[in-house]
Amino acid sequence: MISILLADDQALVRAGFRALLDAQPGMTVVAEAADGAEALALAAEHRPDVVLMDVRMPGMDGLEATRRMPPGPKIVILTTFELDEYVFEALRNGASGFLVKDTEPAELIQAVRVVAAGDALLSPGVTRRLIAEYASRAKRPDSSLDLSPLTDREREVLALVGTGMTNDEIAGKLFMSPATAKTHVSRTMMKLHARDRAQLVVIAYETGLVRPGWS
Repeated sequence: MISILLADDQALVRAGFRALLDAQPGMTVVAEAADGAEALALAAEHRPDVVLMDVRMPGMDGLEATRRMPPGPKIVILTTFELDEYVFEALRNGASGFLVKDTEPAELIQAVRVVAAGDALLSPGVTRRLIAEYASRAKRPDSSLDLSPLTDREREVLALVGTGMTNDEIAGKLFMSPATAKTHVSRTMMKLHARDRAQLVVIAYETGLVRPGWS
């Protein structure tokens, strides 16, 4: 059973999501929060598998709540626009992906299943657009991020993940099997203590392995 916490300041939005998700087999909404502070308190109490987190809420917003969220829940950011100005920052702070609020019901249900399984909710196309839109705002790479635990091959794989490539695309680029590419990605995540693939994208950009316009 996938347990879900809804965090949105609009009661009607929460009610709609709850009705949809509670009707799905293997899913249950365990709590609802109207702001970020309440989301943190309820997450500590209920320990949900997935948090659907609105970005713009009164008091503590979804961005700050995502930053403060303890390890465990997978966070999906809810936004009005696909390339919301806060999306990249939310990914940096630990979110596993994002959805626009007017997404189709089937896509919302699939998104919950994807992140609950430990995968990032980022398509390659969206990843590339995010990097192009936001990575250019950085002045210089973050030297505090240590890539020394990685092998040369894992650094290559990290750079390709950062450009939005799938495991199959990485396999083709580096002349390896998709299973081997997946293994390299998993080991890279483990060594860098990355929550999921979305975090690898952020790390690849912030260390300078990937920059806007690179392919």
